[in-house]
Amino acid sequence: MKKLTFIAATMLAAWMFQACNSGNTEAKHEDAVDSAQAVNKETAPVDKESSDFAVKAADGGMLEVQAGKLAQEKGTNQRIKDFGALLVRDHSKASDELKGLAQSKNITLPDSVGSDYSEHLRDMSKLSGKEFDKHFIDMMVKDHDKDVDMFDKASQNLTDPDLKTWAGNTLPVLKSHQDTAKAIQDAMKNAKK
Repeated sequence: MKKLTFIAATMLAAWMFQACNSGNTEAKHEDAVDSAQAVNKETAPVDKESSDFAVKAADGGMLEVQAGKLAQEKGTNQRIKDFGALLVRDHSKASDELKGLAQSKNITLPDSVGSDYSEHLRDMSKLSGKEFDKHFIDMMVKDHDKDVDMFDKASQNLTDPDLKTWAGNTLPVLKSHQDTAKAIQDAMKNAKK
């Protein structure tokens, strides 16, 4: 009976800690992205579309930073390494700006990449040499294609004016990354011929 009481008390304490911590702007759970979206749904700091965009942008930004760090460590092509450094710098800056915005609006952001991205990063970290370079640059082209589309729509359609402006201001950087990634991808394909 004591063990059952202890377990119940522990669970209650954990729940109370979570409830008291709901004002945090970063969620810390098994899948931080799902958790952040759930908190935002409950607290409704801004409209759902705006908070979902902020969570997805934060998740994608963390992915780009971590992938950029991997590229700096594991890349064999100097352009891959340099692009990785650019991603770390630019996406860290954008993430800091987004965190400030989210905090001012009580939007909860994830504190780590979602489970899909973390699995992808784990798999990518096992690659090396030219295999890593190809996988990384293919992923960057695909990711930046999605990001540019998402940020373009957000810059036109979000109802929250601050997030809408942030998306519009971040869009040119993402387009630049998209162009760079495609140029590196094309150069790597041409080098094989």
